Amino acid sequence: MRAVLLFLLLLLPGLARAEVNLAMAPIGRLSLPWWKERWEATLRAAKETPDARIVWLGDSITQNWQHQGKQEYDNYLPVWNKYYAPYQALDFGFTGDTTASLIWRLDHGQVKGLHPALAIILIGANNFGLPHWDVQKTVPGIESVVNITHHDLPGAHILLLGVLPSIRSPWVSEQTALTNKALASIYAKSPDVTFVNLKALFLTNGQVNPAYFLDPHLHPPAPPLHPSAPTMARMAQALEPYVEKYAGPPAP
Repeated sequence: MRAVLLFLLLLLPGLARAEVNLAMAPIGRLSLPWWKERWEATLRAAKETPDARIVWLGDSITQNWQHQGKQEYDNYLPVWNKYYAPYQALDFGFTGDTTASLIWRLDHGQVKGLHPALAIILIGANNFGLPHWDVQKTVPGIESVVNITHHDLPGAHILLLGVLPSIRSPWVSEQTALTNKALASIYAKSPDVTFVNLKALFLTNGQVNPAYFLDPHLHPPAPPLHPSAPTMARMAQALEPYVEKYAGPPAP
């Protein structure tokens, strides 16, 4: 009997750990020097731009807004300057971040002191990468991001973008579709959150077109994941009606 009890005691902690959804847990990345540097820079940017009317929250796709490349496919900054700079918008995108790391940032004051009219969230693509978190884990993770953002920015409407299409694996494509379907249902009648799926911008004849991505241009080429600058421009155009509805017209 004692042996059985000992076995159960050893087993229970493992079972408890198995029930934890890491996609909902705050996981920082301060051990990475570049991440720590960007984290501190975004905190300074928040303090220096208290009148920001728009805040973007996300991963590398969002961080790319600040990249000024030499080619049409990687020259994102002019698009940002046209569509978001007039709103004194803040870009809080971090390469490689999952829902867990974005939750950590929010928990540690990422948007503290800000009062934007609109928060745009684009997160979840990296959940399907190395962590391999599926739809059952990722959807609650995205919901947590939305809930914390709404708590921290109660005056802001939340524009939640669906996980963007990519060409990484059939499993990733399946999880992306299932996640977006679930999110569309969850937020269908929300007065505080508008869900927008931009999938159609990436399709040609019903298939995701690799020509709309940055990654095939890299050396060496990578699987299509990050929208190219022209595709981001089309995304900004598609979002413009929502931006003007919730954040008003851009400053002249």
